[in-house]
Amino acid sequence: MELRDDELVNFEAQGAVLPAGGEQGVVERDGARIWYAAYGQGVPVILLHGGLGHSGNFAHQVPALIDAGYRAVVIDSRGHGRSTRDDKPYSYGLMGDDVLAVMDALAIDKVPVVGWSDGACVGLVLAKENPGRISGVLFFACNVDPSGTRPFEFTLILGRCINRHRADYAALSATPDQFDAFSKAVGLMQRTQPDYAAADLESVTVSVTVVQSEFDEFITPEHAAYIARTIPQGSLVELAGVSHFAPLQRPALFNGAMLDFLAGLAR
Repeated sequence: MELRDDELVNFEAQGAVLPAGGEQGVVERDGARIWYAAYGQGVPVILLHGGLGHSGNFAHQVPALIDAGYRAVVIDSRGHGRSTRDDKPYSYGLMGDDVLAVMDALAIDKVPVVGWSDGACVGLVLAKENPGRISGVLFFACNVDPSGTRPFEFTLILGRCINRHRADYAALSATPDQFDAFSKAVGLMQRTQPDYAAADLESVTVSVTVVQSEFDEFITPEHAAYIARTIPQGSLVELAGVSHFAPLQRPALFNGAMLDFLAGLAR
């Protein structure tokens, strides 16, 4: 039976857990310890999770990649999950440099990135600034300037997601009692970065597949379409019936888009 958790009831109650085993490690870089794990063999794919979450949020994507013959590499972003941070402000560029450090540690020269929300922005910044290291970006559920966001509206789904993030932070973080300060610092980055103009998008030279959910709580469909048509090698994929949390709500739907993106890069 196809897994569905449209209201995130199961996610709130149980979380999402990465497969057992795999290669795990830590890279120390610029005042932080960056945790990563790698699963499977074959062409590597890096998965970058959303703000306030951690790599376990990709629990349904890692097995799909392994089954398709890829090596799935997940990274807990700076200050998220098992990774630490110092008092530097969050920035997508700083987190992008952390990703490059993990790639160097794993001897990965060039890689596609599957990015979700903040992870999508990290992937796009990497593609713009280091095109020699990034072969493509799946850009899911994020904006590139403040005009792309909807007015904030608290919903039960968002509440369940935040509850899960708070519980996971307490269980995984080296600073388990600092979720509120962590959330505030991440929120500042989200409100002010990356703030790309059209010219910035036009300078991106790698393939970018923009994936937009029908009911995304944060990003407007017009903004997703703008990103896709402005990046020279951009394309748009729409997912029906899901929201900002599609990888958890209907993994098979999201995984199909992800595997199509990867197959397209190979052609």
